[in-house]
Amino acid sequence: MDPDSVAKAFVEHYYSTFDANRANLAGLYQDGSMLTFEGQKIQGSQNIVAKLTSLPFQQCQHSITTVDCQPSGPAGGMLVFVSGNLQLAGEQHALKFSQYVPSDANTTGKLLCVQ
Repeated sequence: MDPDSVAKAFVEHYYSTFDANRANLAGLYQDGSMLTFEGQKIQGSQNIVAKLTSLPFQQCQHSITTVDCQPSGPAGGMLVFVSGNLQLAGEQHALKFSQYVPSDANTTGKLLCVQ
């Protein structure tokens, strides 16, 4: 599979999981993963998921506009840049978002966020 197809499949899985049940994102993060959110650095799968599930909205829908990627490192990692719109339940206007997702393949070849 080419890197663009892998990145698009990863992004589709990540954001559909985020929209449906953010707690299920835990398997995509590692203990060494770090999320920087509005200046706050959060490390580790459990801490990242705790942050994501504590966001002040319960329902949302991501609409992806762009997915740009490039291979990174000898272990099958990727650098993925995503942009799009985030529609929150009850809000008239969507929010713009962008996210840089460095990912790495684990020993099974599964892509994991190393943010």
